[in-house]
Amino acid sequence: MTARILIVDDEEVLRVNLAEYLAHAGYAVETAEDGMAGLERALDEDFALVVTDIRMPRLDGLSLLRRLLAQRPETSVLVMTAYASVDSAIEALRTGAADYLLKPVVGEELVQKASRILANQALRGELLRLRRELSRDRGFEGLVGDSPPMRAVHKLVEMVAPTSTNVLITGESGTGKELVARAIHARSKRAGREFIAVNMAALPAEMVEAQLFGHERGAFTGADRRRAGILRAASGGTVFLDELVEMPIGLQAKLLRTLESGEVLPVGADRPERVDIRLVAATNQDLAVAVAEHRFRQDLLFRLDVMRIPLPPLRERREDIPTLAEHFLRRHARSQGRRSATLTNAAMRGLLAYDWPGNVRELSNVLERATILSGGGRVESDHLPMELRSGESLPVALRGAVDHFERQHVAWVLRAAGNNRERAAAMLEIDQATLYRRLARWQQE
Repeated sequence: MTARILIVDDEEVLRVNLAEYLAHAGYAVETAEDGMAGLERALDEDFALVVTDIRMPRLDGLSLLRRLLAQRPETSVLVMTAYASVDSAIEALRTGAADYLLKPVVGEELVQKASRILANQALRGELLRLRRELSRDRGFEGLVGDSPPMRAVHKLVEMVAPTSTNVLITGESGTGKELVARAIHARSKRAGREFIAVNMAALPAEMVEAQLFGHERGAFTGADRRRAGILRAASGGTVFLDELVEMPIGLQAKLLRTLESGEVLPVGADRPERVDIRLVAATNQDLAVAVAEHRFRQDLLFRLDVMRIPLPPLRERREDIPTLAEHFLRRHARSQGRRSATLTNAAMRGLLAYDWPGNVRELSNVLERATILSGGGRVESDHLPMELRSGESLPVALRGAVDHFERQHVAWVLRAAGNNRERAAAMLEIDQATLYRRLARWQQE
């Protein structure tokens, strides 16, 4: 696909000449007459590279650079300057520009630098793709994301998977607890054996014991034949019990006995049978509260809570949303027999601003719907649910709304700056001390 380049300069003759050089080199080129117009186009459209002057009316090039880094970090920026240019060029590079050009600009040099920047950009994309492929090959299929919280999850999976330890996964609904369980199984010595997932909330209370532990023929009315049950069927493999708190309190003692002895007593049987299972359990509830309310046995919690893997909600790892969105768009396109859709900048802003109470599952559902409505083309804001078009809900009081926006914006800029506070302060156009004070205050609240 031809790379799109935006040239931003208030000198019309220069804009036209540079556009001709780049177009002749095979790029798709657009122009903007000043910094504000350039920013609006760069945020509303997809450009691989923005070539901008430093000195311009309405919005200078450095401010344009900072705004783009905060809101479109994937777009590369090449700055041009003719004003004692060493200082301004160095400042641009420190802020995050890919490179700089001194005026008067030589067309061949512009094409050469643009080509190098875009080649490096493509290389970074390819490295990211290979990294994702490697993760899938190593048993992380579906665990998409490279944010610090997800890297911590990957590390815990890598450490616990080769062991025989039972695992407890906690997190809100839709965060991907079963995917973590499957990743643990895939990277364990049991990978070639059974993986059986059970949602305890979906099992009728009167059937839980027979489903899990099995039963003998004639054990109860309707038991016309012997059934192994899930725990015996999965012997040698892994059992994933989701929403474990929903297990009847009386059966929790029987499960604890199985974990301690490695034996299962089927309903109606006189003798227990040996089983070799690894249990991975999950819940979206606070287990300490469940214990206090006598809905969950404390001794079972102690037995399970040797290795806990907490899954972060999507709102706490927003930097993973673009990667997740790309993943789901590809997946839904394949399942629908369409070409993969792409997100407009406006649609992406809607995804980033929303709080995602349904987490990754909700994001997948939203993008499945968008894939259908877009026909496999560009996903616009109109293809998203209404609550995603207007951004996240804000407090009614003005002071609360301003503080809410400020926290979200600073968090976004910090992520865009790679958690480099010095760079983030420069992008926010505030001094570092001010940024430190705000972060310290928010951490104490």
